[in-house]
Amino acid sequence: MRKTTEILKLWNDPAAVGIDPAAGEFEPFLEVAALPGCCGAPRGGVLVCPGGGYTHRAPHEGMPVAETFNALGFHAFVLQYRVAPARYPAPFQDVSRAIRLIRSRAAQWNLNPSQLAVLGFSAGGNLVGVAGTLPGRFDVCCGDAADRESSRPDAVISCYGVMTFADDYGVRRCGDALFPEPMAETVAELLSPIRQVTGESSPTFLWHTAEDPVVDVRNSVEFARALWKNGVTAELHVFPHGGHGLGLAPAAPDIVVWPELAERFLVESCKFNNK
Repeated sequence: MRKTTEILKLWNDPAAVGIDPAAGEFEPFLEVAALPGCCGAPRGGVLVCPGGGYTHRAPHEGMPVAETFNALGFHAFVLQYRVAPARYPAPFQDVSRAIRLIRSRAAQWNLNPSQLAVLGFSAGGNLVGVAGTLPGRFDVCCGDAADRESSRPDAVISCYGVMTFADDYGVRRCGDALFPEPMAETVAELLSPIRQVTGESSPTFLWHTAEDPVVDVRNSVEFARALWKNGVTAELHVFPHGGHGLGLAPAAPDIVVWPELAERFLVESCKFNNK
């Protein structure tokens, strides 16, 4: 059972990242679903980033997922990040700040700051893929304790994520939502996790369906291949049937097990504590 959700404002100075609250512009925030009365060794946590093509954030890929990982023994958080009409690099700044902010407050939740995973769906998968391959690239200093923390996630969980804008099987229109004109090739390359993998990239768990009509399964397959090539721990699950935007996939008996598979990856491959 999780405690009542706490809302945590992401930016103490919204103007520092170009947000004008007086003009009604959206202020990103964290929904905190930390486990109540969590004693003993600090536990791992999962930061959830819903998908939505960078135009919206899908509710079924947010708090229901956090609650599922609560039930698996992890602290959880949902990032309500900026989407269009916000412009690049807004959402990438938001996830970087969220990781650092959570780590800076880890003690109050009995969270291990070295066991923080990021989990994203579709465009949210792109967001966490960039976080795992380009840590520090979108950090913004805010003059608080979070500035001292790293924005590199300890693990990445990608659910039918967009892993390239620079290849013919990528979903370019998704990234284009963050730009007034189609993104430049240099930016498309930068925001393609497939093209940015190094030996320092975060361990990654991926799942996708072979039939996905929106985000080609090659996004996950080729990203996993790039991680393995660079010696990074990665686990890939491709389910034969199913569409896009499945979330927890409650109506798909073969896919609904993915949170338990991700739990096993976090505990066995990344040494997260959830007991």
